[in-house]
Amino acid sequence: MLIQCVKRLAAALLLYLVFLLVGAVVPFLFQPAVSRQTKKKFQEMAFCGSGDGGERAALLWDNGEALAERIRLITHARERVILSTFEFRADTAGRQVLAALLAAAERGVEVQVLADGVPALLRMRKNPYFHALSAQKKVQIRLYNRPRPWAPWRFMGRLHDKYLIVDETAYILGGQPGQKNYDWDVLVWSQGGTDSLLQLTGYFERLWDGGACTPFPSKAPSKIRRQVPKACGDLVQLYVRMQAERPEWFEPLCQGPRTIPVRKIRLLANPTTPYAKEPVVCYGMTELMSGGRQVSLHTPYVICNRWMLGRLRQVCGRAERVTLMTNSVANNGNPFGAMDYQTHRGELLDAGLHILEYDSGVSYHGKCAVIDDRLSLVGSFNYDMRSAYIDTELMLVLDSEAFCRTLREKMAEYEREAFPVNDAPAAMRSQCRAPQPIAPRKQRRLRWTRRLLGWARFLM
Repeated sequence: MLIQCVKRLAAALLLYLVFLLVGAVVPFLFQPAVSRQTKKKFQEMAFCGSGDGGERAALLWDNGEALAERIRLITHARERVILSTFEFRADTAGRQVLAALLAAAERGVEVQVLADGVPALLRMRKNPYFHALSAQKKVQIRLYNRPRPWAPWRFMGRLHDKYLIVDETAYILGGQPGQKNYDWDVLVWSQGGTDSLLQLTGYFERLWDGGACTPFPSKAPSKIRRQVPKACGDLVQLYVRMQAERPEWFEPLCQGPRTIPVRKIRLLANPTTPYAKEPVVCYGMTELMSGGRQVSLHTPYVICNRWMLGRLRQVCGRAERVTLMTNSVANNGNPFGAMDYQTHRGELLDAGLHILEYDSGVSYHGKCAVIDDRLSLVGSFNYDMRSAYIDTELMLVLDSEAFCRTLREKMAEYEREAFPVNDAPAAMRSQCRAPQPIAPRKQRRLRWTRRLLGWARFLM
């Protein structure tokens, strides 16, 4: 009798696992095409302006600087703070942001935090610091597409865009730099609710009020409930220490001489549904790049289907030179990205790309592009199928020669540490160094990843 029960239980568990796998994978087998409506809407959008667009921008490329600007903006917020992020950890930087948000709420500022459901389940649900923040009257936390075991067809869609909006004053949008990788952010100053700020706020509100978002649990799990008051006190004390140890973080808000006037800023955004999406951002980026002569694109991962590869081939066919910088296989911190790039690099070269492999030992996470000497693109979009068809993504398109020149110069600093793939032997001799070898252990992992999960590259 016991053996029969065990067998039935095992069979039920197996059936459920099959249900999860099929339910999570099958809906994304069918990747939507770009609709006529999307193409028409893009053609009607103006990405170049004339004169003063009323906004100024600064490129943030240093992790410490990006954190400081976030703290400074939150500290001086008067009415509303919006924070949207893929992953929110209670590490050192995360607690500093939490302390600033808590202080803002205590002085009457409305605080709205939107985080992706999967990292929130792993990092936030059982952490007393997040419950200390959510307990404040002026704070609302919502989760995008929280996992539901009975609805696996919703599981794959993730919130991948990252931004901070403060009042009608400024916002920061980009890839949210971390301690273990390099990334880009853009600080945009607005003068009374200018166009791009309204675009971004409207995008947030569509997500916030949409059916894919649910409230963060109002009660902490019983195991950590007693820790919440102490966590709240810790954040209050941390904020006091931050004021004493980092007074520059609390200086009055000032656009400063390093901000650059921009003619126009437009937002490229994927649909917000948790299901398979039209590749709106990918289409928009490649349309813009197709109009340029000199194009440089940085992405940490490159995972293309035929359509995405064809878009790159189209860009290369129209431009004089298209440079793509991505991580080398050895340098890539994403095993799926490393595996796929190792397998399909030849197809990218055949498309006409001049490929640079970043190989410094620290994973490069930058997602940006420059087109000729005028347009800059910065945001969260990786040139992979997950960013194209599955995740929410944002890219800012900035029209400014000065900003474009700054971004190109900073991109070039990374490119000087990269190896040109098209002429690899000569490049190695010229740099007097050899690329990182792929460790045998990593090579074995990549081989097994390819064998076991290569079929699922459309989910990566």
